[in-house]
Amino acid sequence: MLRVLFLFLWLLLAPACRAQGPVVLYYNERPPYLMSAPDGGVHGLTADPAAAAFAGAGVPARWMRMPSNRQLALLRKGGQRCAVGWFRNAERERYAKFTLPIYRDLPLVAVVRDEFALRGAATLRQLVAMPGLVVLVKEQYSYGGYVDAALAETRPVRTATTAESMAMVAMIGAHRADVVLLASEEADYLLRRAELRDKGLRVLRLSDVPTGERRHIMCSRDVSDDIVRRLDKEIRQKPGGP
Repeated sequence: MLRVLFLFLWLLLAPACRAQGPVVLYYNERPPYLMSAPDGGVHGLTADPAAAAFAGAGVPARWMRMPSNRQLALLRKGGQRCAVGWFRNAERERYAKFTLPIYRDLPLVAVVRDEFALRGAATLRQLVAMPGLVVLVKEQYSYGGYVDAALAETRPVRTATTAESMAMVAMIGAHRADVVLLASEEADYLLRRAELRDKGLRVLRLSDVPTGERRHIMCSRDVSDDIVRRLDKEIRQKPGGP
């Protein structure tokens, strides 16, 4: 009887004990949103508010660098895991929980080579309808409702990659594709980097693209609703919060 009682108590308490460990915060190196720092932390436009929310909520967390596709696979498996800076959509809601938004992008732009035909003002739909255009996209990535719909309707040739944004921009310079779509602040930041400054690239502004998408902390279903509520409380309190 004592063995049965002990086993029952262990099964009851083990999940709670596991939940007391730090939440793993997945990130991929993506300036200016997520950047590894010499102090061992992670900083950037989405890293800083995420770290502040966990600290303010009193939820222990530790950063772990992980490719973006692998982050999604691990969140599907469950566990005390979250990923920082993801868009919210119906497909991801099937296996993940989302906090309130921690950041909102500026409007999306296109990075193209200097000799690209379109100049000055252009629209996204005008761009993706160009004959023979090859768009470089990231695997399993959402560009937001408006852009995803435009790509689905016009069906340009797409080349998919798991590379990070800096490598994707370099691929445009290397003629691997004609255009890559990035948030304005990300494109401007990357083209100022020494590695890309002299690659013959420029930003093409898109007049029809609405204000950028909101980025969230995305957690596995095993992260408790209480933790998500505590994070949301901290996010609401920050200057410019939702």
